Amino acid sequence: MIVAEGLRVDVAERRILGPVEFSADRSSWTGVIGPNGAGKTTLLRAVAGLVAYRGSVKVGGLDLARLDHRERARLVGYVPQAPVRPPGMTVHAYVGMGRTPHRGYFSGPRHRDARVVVAVLEELDLGSVAHRLVTTLSGGEAQRVAIARALAQEPDVLLLDEPTASLDLGHTQDVLALLERLRRSRETTVVTALHDLTVAARFADRLVLVADGVVAAAGPPSDLLERDLIRRHYGARVHVLRDPSGDMAVVPDTRPFQVGALEA
Repeated sequence: MIVAEGLRVDVAERRILGPVEFSADRSSWTGVIGPNGAGKTTLLRAVAGLVAYRGSVKVGGLDLARLDHRERARLVGYVPQAPVRPPGMTVHAYVGMGRTPHRGYFSGPRHRDARVVVAVLEELDLGSVAHRLVTTLSGGEAQRVAIARALAQEPDVLLLDEPTASLDLGHTQDVLALLERLRRSRETTVVTALHDLTVAARFADRLVLVADGVVAAAGPPSDLLERDLIRRHYGARVHVLRDPSGDMAVVPDTRPFQVGALEA
């Protein structure tokens, strides 16, 4: 579904990302991991066509560089880490903005647009807050509303930058379970930037480790979540555990250590 080749992003003549080779299969869940400042957000924004890049990004065989922004938005939905919540806008109107790529420049909402918005609100259990202002929502509600707006675009690919940032454990589980359900029911390709390596291991089919603006490793969680690899790129000592069901968990190694021990 997604194939990026030779992807590079430069800002003020400084290389921020690349060159990167990146791919994600249809209806898969790819987790983009890596330390702070590694280039995870830039990678997602480049695939979404939101930053200037060099190289090639294709979605479903279509070259995004050859599409206008409306055509791209019908293929790719993007949810930033901290979505803007416009003052005075209701949830229904906010989600309805996701239908903009499907309308003409001078046309208003159609009956189909209204049906899609209602269906998405119901699917994400947001009907009860449809007429509330987006600025009054809790963190978990706001995140679901941001996902709803992206889904209203009816994209083939859904990109999410830290979708569980600042959420408590319960809301984190709710959002991740929602994404898994949507991936299966809609056959949507999901790509998420994630800090929590345990969450990445349990939900993603495949992980892509970004470090210093390039892909340092890619593969199934069982291959990437290895303590020496994590130590090398995160500068952290961890234990990688498995529970009785075989699920992986990455936990800090809290044994005392001296300054410089990580390089030993």
